[in-house]
This record gives sequence, C-alpha cells and structure tokens, in this order.
Amino acid sequence: MKIAVIGAGGVGGYFGARLALAGEDITFIARGAHLDAMRTSGLTVRSSNGNLHVQPVSATDDAASVGHADYVMIATKLWSTGEAIDTARAMMGPDSTVVSFQNGVDAEDRLVEAFGAGRVLGGVANIAALIESPGVVRHNGTMAVLVFGELDGARSARVSALETACKRAGIDTRVPDDILQAVWEKFALLAPFSSLTSLTRLPAGPLREDPDTRALFRQLVEEVVAVGQARGIALGEATVTAMLTRLDSLPADMVASMLGDLLRGNRLELPWLSGSVVKMGETLNVPTPAHRFACDVLKLHANGRHPALREA
Repeated sequence: MKIAVIGAGGVGGYFGARLALAGEDITFIARGAHLDAMRTSGLTVRSSNGNLHVQPVSATDDAASVGHADYVMIATKLWSTGEAIDTARAMMGPDSTVVSFQNGVDAEDRLVEAFGAGRVLGGVANIAALIESPGVVRHNGTMAVLVFGELDGARSARVSALETACKRAGIDTRVPDDILQAVWEKFALLAPFSSLTSLTRLPAGPLREDPDTRALFRQLVEEVVAVGQARGIALGEATVTAMLTRLDSLPADMVASMLGDLLRGNRLELPWLSGSVVKMGETLNVPTPAHRFACDVLKLHANGRHPALREA
C-alpha cells in the first residue's frame, strides 16, 4: 500500500513510522532541518510504546516526485491546511483517497471542496507527540489511536484496507459508525483543554481539582456541544459528562500542544479551535462567551511570541 504522509511531526511521524516498519510504502512530505535529518539519519520515534527507527526513510519536499498514492494522509498544523491540500493534489490519482488527521472540525469540509466527497475519509488522531529535535519525534504517554471512516458511515473496502494495514503495524485503530461525531467529540475535549491550559499555563491536574477552572472547562465543553448540535452533530449532555471523565483520566501533568507552542513562542492553532467555536456560534446564533474570552486573551500570542515579550 502506497501512503504519502504530509507532515512528519508528532502525528505523521509516529504513525507513519509504524506503517513503514510494517512494510507499507510510506513517503513523508517534510521540509527544513527535519527533512535533512531524516534523509541523513532516518526517522527516530521515542515512545513508551517502544522506540522506533526507520532507516532508510523515504522523505521529500517535492510531492510531484512521489506519484499517485493510494492514501494521502494530512498531519500538518491547521494553518497549513490550504498548503497541504495543494501538496496533496500532485499525489491524487483517480483511485486515491485523502484523509486528514489534523485538529479542528473543518478539514473534512475543505477536503470535500477540493477533491469531492468520494475521495475523502474523515479522521481523528489521538496522541500527544511532537518533534523533539530534527529527525526525532517524541511520543508522550502511551495513547496513540487512529480513528477514521467514510463520511456517510459506510463500511467500504478502502476503509477496511487501511484498517488492516494499521492493525498490522500495531496501531490501535477504530472505525466508528459516525466519523463526524468522532471528530466533534475530540474537538469537544481539545478546544476547551487547549485554551484552558494555555490561559492558565497549567496542566490537567490543577485544572480539574480547582472548582472554578473545572467549571470553566465544563462551560467551554458545553459551548462546543451547543454549536455542534446546531450543526446537526449528535452531541448532548452525555458528551459533556464524557469530556469531564476524559479530563479526570488524563495524566496530571498533561498539557495541550497549544500550550507547548505558546511557551516556545510558536504560532497557535487558536483560530481553528476556540476561534472556530466563536465563528460558528456567530453564524448559528449560539452564544460562546467562554471561548470568546479565550480568543480575546490568547489572540495576542496567536502569531507567535508577542513583540513585547521578545523585547523584554
């Protein structure tokens, strides 16, 4: 199976490495120092689930050189979605399928607009991982799950084939009846957790133990659920309860990747997380005051470290 992975960071690097070591034909689309290191020394994944090393590794910054892939997996940051779609075009043949394992809830719509619904799968990646240094991906914790499926819920041959390949690679793989609900359920945890950890600069433990920050987390989740319901997604009070249970199950020292980006002075996915909740709420006439507050405070850092801090 020929798979092109756009983005060799935490998500693409971890799952792509597992698939490559299981014998799948994997090509990473990467760039910069990370690409140079992969070409020279291979791709290393440091993980509690077992360290991995792919050498040699097929990696390039020239998507046109790859040819048509059976599957194109997009695993970039959300601000790169448009660029990733343009990159994917060169690798999409008549029988190719594209699936996004990004955060947020708008990737599927953008892929359908670009390639047509018949070429798109919905996807969710549940993993905490990042590029530790060029050529090296660090997987934090043990959670590493890929969830994907047809947008209409059908059990298709292409979904089954990808599921088989992932399971052969030792990847925890799930195919839900409703992939869009699964995408939104991740969003209902990720958008609140990203904003709350970034606002407080604190991990899950203190946030769930303090009654006020716990209540704020609940409000953030409730707003996502309300917006999702207005979009026709099957969410409800059970979703809120489930997200609080998920918060309680997280390692006490776990933070969202957005906090990591904030502390490193990197660009934030804020406009596609809490920002997206606010925009959809405005369109659907659903109040989202907690997410608006998060956007108002964090937007000063959304494009990277604020100049005032760089000068300090």
